[in-house]
Amino acid sequence: MGKRAARKSTKRLARETLDTYDYHGGNVQPLFDTDWSPMEEETETMQPHPGARKPETKYRKNLRPQNESQRLFMEALNDHSLVVASGPAGTGKTYVAIAKAVEALEAGEVTRIVLSRPAVEAGESLGFLPGDMEEKLSPYLRPLYDALTDRLSGRRLKALLAEGVIEIAPIAYMRGRTLNNAFVVIDEAQNCTYGQLKMLLTRLGWSSTMVITGDPEQSDLLPGMSGLSDISAKLDTLDSVSVIKFNEKDVVRHPLVAEMIGVL
Repeated sequence: MGKRAARKSTKRLARETLDTYDYHGGNVQPLFDTDWSPMEEETETMQPHPGARKPETKYRKNLRPQNESQRLFMEALNDHSLVVASGPAGTGKTYVAIAKAVEALEAGEVTRIVLSRPAVEAGESLGFLPGDMEEKLSPYLRPLYDALTDRLSGRRLKALLAEGVIEIAPIAYMRGRTLNNAFVVIDEAQNCTYGQLKMLLTRLGWSSTMVITGDPEQSDLLPGMSGLSDISAKLDTLDSVSVIKFNEKDVVRHPLVAEMIGVL
């Protein structure tokens, strides 16, 4: 028997075996003669196979506001060149900002994305980190990579990073720059001093959008050093700047997060 005939015989035997197997008694589901495709672009939710545990969350292709504050935040990003979003953790500030940045890049509204956050340790010292500058900063910038990977494929993200279309940099490397035709996201701004935030705000160039996000209640700096609250209060007096304030009711993580924020 030739190799081609042997392969056909093996496939036919496998199909006959699958047709006679009782799938309802196990967790394995057949992929033959089904309408589901892993490359489906239009479906917004992935339907589980019969008998599987119902997922707690659903994947959504298009970004939609989960509450009134997120709706105001997304509208502000469309209408203003500078937006400040402050509030508790878990309200979607960073995720929405990065999602809108990717949306603007794909629509051709900007030519690059610049993401920055301070390299401040959260209450513990990591000590000496091996590797080059990018490897040393990776632990601090991991949340930004996670949000980008969720909106872009890993392969495309690597390509855009290599081309410089998406740039992730620490606060210290922003001085002296003018960011034109860019979508700039400054994350964890509660760990920036007043002087640092003033420096970052003056980096804004033509045809650019800048978003500053942070939680004033979770600063890792010494008391009184964070400049986020002061900056937000002063910019709130300008009509051309949008300041969005989230609260514990806007938390979209586990319900316990909102409850704990209210008592901690």
